[in-house]
Amino acid sequence: MHPELDNRIRVFRAEHRMSQSELADAIGVSRKTISTIEVGKFVPSTIIALKIADYFNTPVEEIFSLIKDEQESA
Repeated sequence: MHPELDNRIRVFRAEHRMSQSELADAIGVSRKTISTIEVGKFVPSTIIALKIADYFNTPVEEIFSLIKDEQESA
């Protein structure tokens, strides 16, 4: 997972019973793009993040969140 960004794409896909390919086709990206975002190897552009949120009809903050550093929390 990327050290600063967490996502719940896999959870949303599971709730909607859809594959990475189906989501990728729906928002106009490759399956590999969805895969690499899900595992945290790639931070999506704002446009891709907004397209994913729009597809699931939910605020982007429900899917993506910043991981707080322990030092920031103190």
